[in-house]
Amino acid sequence: MRNHRTDQLAFRHGIHLLTNYETTWYGSHEAAAQLIRKGEIGEIRKAIFRDGHTGPVERNTHPEMIPWIKDPVLNGGGAVMDFGCYGANLMTWLMDNRKPLSVVSAFQTIKPDQYEEVEDQATVILTYPEAQCILEASWNWPVNMKTSEIYGKNGYIQIPDKETLLIRTGEKSPVQQINPVSRPAPYNNPFSYFCAVVRGSAEEDPQSSLQNNLIVMEILDAAKESAKTGKVIYLK
Repeated sequence: MRNHRTDQLAFRHGIHLLTNYETTWYGSHEAAAQLIRKGEIGEIRKAIFRDGHTGPVERNTHPEMIPWIKDPVLNGGGAVMDFGCYGANLMTWLMDNRKPLSVVSAFQTIKPDQYEEVEDQATVILTYPEAQCILEASWNWPVNMKTSEIYGKNGYIQIPDKETLLIRTGEKSPVQQINPVSRPAPYNNPFSYFCAVVRGSAEEDPQSSLQNNLIVMEILDAAKESAKTGKVIYLK
């Protein structure tokens, strides 16, 4: 995105530039954010986001997409670009668009016969002044994976899927299961949301915003640089 400076064009001409992540429309993530902002688990100390599946080839992804998603130039990478973006997006949202201080990562290619030029497994650690975030992006999960765990100073929230949330607010508190309702229209799916933003009847959702996603791309670029150099990358 930044290579073509579409961000500058959007700012200059007042164009809405939005990014659509599947996890944006999860009622469980919206409910978790509301609970966190109410202080139900205290300040965030650690978050773990696991995203991915068995692999695009293994899942019989459309033949036209396979060469693109395996190309380190066209796609920008492998599993880290495909699935590391979800956790980076959610953590940036939960941290109110604050950048991490540093990024360090480890990449592997476990199936070189399928993904000879890109990584099929990536672990990325983001460090904030008082928190850490771990992104686990992989094309080696045994099942489809989009789970989140957010640990606060006093309690934690686990999100196994888009319709379920588990919360424990303290050492002596029981685990409570919450099944949130879907997000209200037009924020319940990308199509109604996009139309509403273009027509001026809805504000941009922070998860889809340009500001958020420029930070996401900076995180992923730093992760690739860290994997390449073996060094911790410090963000400006």
